[in-house]
Amino acid sequence: MEMSNWKGAAGICFNRQQEVLMVLQGPPEEEKKWGLPSGPPEGNETLEESCVREFFEVTGLEVRVLKSAGVKNDSFDNADVSVELHYFLVEVLRGEIIMPEEDPWIQDIVWQPIEELESLNLADPDEAALIKSVIEN
Repeated sequence: MEMSNWKGAAGICFNRQQEVLMVLQGPPEEEKKWGLPSGPPEGNETLEESCVREFFEVTGLEVRVLKSAGVKNDSFDNADVSVELHYFLVEVLRGEIIMPEEDPWIQDIVWQPIEELESLNLADPDEAALIKSVIEN
């Protein structure tokens, strides 16, 4: 069985109220969970470019990458699939939040208070600590 590797980029974006932009998403007909805007590179994109594009496609906001904010390595299905998710701290350049139309995966996009992250239904509970560590540095 071939091991497949999934690589992606996720954007961590704070506003002036120290809230982080989170997306409530999941497969249609399933319970939605909160996570960061993220996705895999397309074509010859760098991870940074992928982060910026994904952020825009999901939220409608144009952002730029400030710095790398860590990497999460994971594996699924008894390690047949390895996941490498690169986190980037981004800032908004322009735009306003626009819900993607006709995307059954995305249910809501909200600025979430950092102290409430643990109480959210997170797709990846580890992200709460990661997001907090970014704002503290």
